[in-house]
Amino acid sequence: MRSIIVRGGTSLTGEVHVEGAKNSALKLMAASILANGATRITNVPDISDVRTMAEVVTGLGATVERTDHALTIDTTGVTSFEAPYEMVARMRASIAVLGPLIARLGQAKVAMPGGCAIGSRKIDMHIRGLEALGVHVEIGHGYIHATTPEGLKGAQVMLDFPSVGATENLLMAAVLAEGTTTIDNAAREPEIVDLAGFLSSMGAHIEGAGSSTITVEGRSELSPVDGHRVVGDRIEAGTFLVAGALGKGPVTVRGFDPHHLEMLLAKLEQAGCAIETHPDGVTISLTRRPSPVDIQTLPHPGFPTDMQAQFMALMAIAEGDCVITENVFENRYMFAEELLRMGADVRIESHHALVKGVERLSGAPVRSPDLRGGAALVLAALVAEGTSEILDIHHIERGYERFVDKLAVLGADISIAASDERGV
Repeated sequence: MRSIIVRGGTSLTGEVHVEGAKNSALKLMAASILANGATRITNVPDISDVRTMAEVVTGLGATVERTDHALTIDTTGVTSFEAPYEMVARMRASIAVLGPLIARLGQAKVAMPGGCAIGSRKIDMHIRGLEALGVHVEIGHGYIHATTPEGLKGAQVMLDFPSVGATENLLMAAVLAEGTTTIDNAAREPEIVDLAGFLSSMGAHIEGAGSSTITVEGRSELSPVDGHRVVGDRIEAGTFLVAGALGKGPVTVRGFDPHHLEMLLAKLEQAGCAIETHPDGVTISLTRRPSPVDIQTLPHPGFPTDMQAQFMALMAIAEGDCVITENVFENRYMFAEELLRMGADVRIESHHALVKGVERLSGAPVRSPDLRGGAALVLAALVAEGTSEILDIHHIERGYERFVDKLAVLGADISIAASDERGV
């Protein structure tokens, strides 16, 4: 078993470049199914989730070739409409093939995603929205079997919650539906805008992406795309910005649009960080203990739930107390139990975390409970006294390319060790 070893206390300085957004690249790969032929996507991160999605679309009959950070997906051979359990169970984002399969092949059979470590993430909204477009859905034996007995028809869909996944699936189905589809209370994340741009390059007609109302004029067919560049990963960027704050800095993070992180940057400034924005990134520094700052996670443009854990790692050493409120996922505090092992003072009450800042953390062996929680534990270890070992790092590798190498370039004393090389 591999683990990450961190010897805390070093300052971080320098520059790091983030990859393309995981949460966008996976959906663009699914969307490639909509057009018959070869689509090329650039700035694709080399992470395990992307490799899993490549297996999913390959299982449907496509071929996937990687050249450095570019993927060429040839969907000419896509004839299978089934995404089996062994694929979907490994990555919940596999559910994103539901909409494209229905739109292209007229039906889809996709395994029901299992429970997620950070929340149930129910797909009721996906199903209700697709039913409004004329999809007949049957659920049984662990599968969603969707058919379109009379074809996809445009409709008005109101989402109960601005779900990113539901918005994406509806968008990918609506582009090949007959007539006009309006999605109200749609997700507004930058990744939605990126997907809409990709679909527009394929010939789709979409208005309002990035707002709460998206309108789609259906087309009879779409064409492959050559060279769409995945938007920069704002969550990877935010993770390294918090690392820079913990390591004092200055640290410059490039490869993303700072406007995609306006709420996080505002909270980091409240915490005492000096922030300098650039067209393609941000420079951060912090010369004292952070000030306590309350946050509550909300859909974009609110504070991103994917940055909640990393921000808690910063608040763990704040000079005072704060309240962190999780409004998106009901079980996203599991990593806090591991943070306690490092000497943090955190008390969970329902969907609130009461964080009392301590002067210092202590190195300890901890387990990564999920993707962002694992990254947060690594960040906490950067400022902990002594050595920490973070186990179950496969969670981290789902969403961060060369995470350890990038932190080492900034000055962290960090390495990956096999089970017989542990330094704790």
